Amino acid sequence: MSDSPKKAKKPHSVFTLVVEVGRKAGDGLPKAATGAGLMCYASGVDEAEAVRETVAILKQADMAPLDVTGYGTLEERKTQGHEIEADEIELMQKALDENAVIVAQVTPYFGDRTSG
Repeated sequence: MSDSPKKAKKPHSVFTLVVEVGRKAGDGLPKAATGAGLMCYASGVDEAEAVRETVAILKQADMAPLDVTGYGTLEERKTQGHEIEADEIELMQKALDENAVIVAQVTPYFGDRTSG
């Protein structure tokens, strides 16, 4: 039926995520790196959706996501006392406007990262 009511679209928020990645052929990381930490801003109706989308996109980009830590929305981060720069807020807005995952920073890891 063409006149059936459409589901209301849930509002999206942008979540700050840090994704730990291992090595995979074609990942674009420096040759000597053992992995990397990626600071991402991801749009989603909730943090779980933002994490799923981020992991899926990183896998498509030949990266090997190992762990994701969520830091919440802009409002949640402000409440926690995080200092947030204007350029960070711009990237968060871009992620929201484009319903996208933005990789804002890549920090390669070098050496042994195992604990023991």
